Amino acid sequence: MENELSNKLIGLAIEVHTALGPGLLESAYKECLCYKISKSGMLVEKEKPMPLVFEEVKLDCGYRMDLLVEKKLVIEIKSVDALNDIHLAQTLTYLKLGKYKLGLLINFNVVRLKDGIRRVVNGL
Repeated sequence: MENELSNKLIGLAIEVHTALGPGLLESAYKECLCYKISKSGMLVEKEKPMPLVFEEVKLDCGYRMDLLVEKKLVIEIKSVDALNDIHLAQTLTYLKLGKYKLGLLINFNVVRLKDGIRRVVNGL
């Protein structure tokens, strides 16, 4: 289920990247991708709060996932020179905190979008 969903999302992200190209702010890509997901009939939540549970206490530390699709696929959007370990760790943390299996880390600041996509899997 998540794999099929991620394939659809990658297709939509490629459409957004083809139309806009690299070089814009992360927020522009997030808004456009959110619009495309919504338009395709899928449920999408933008800037979904991610509370942190520490020693049985739920804390709102201001963490927000960029997009959550169909209540199961985490999308983390970047517009940076290169993805690094911190971006990967951030996405994995969202997966773990929310108990989600799969995430996509997408860097739109690349010539070919397929070079900017990382699938992130939570071993649960």
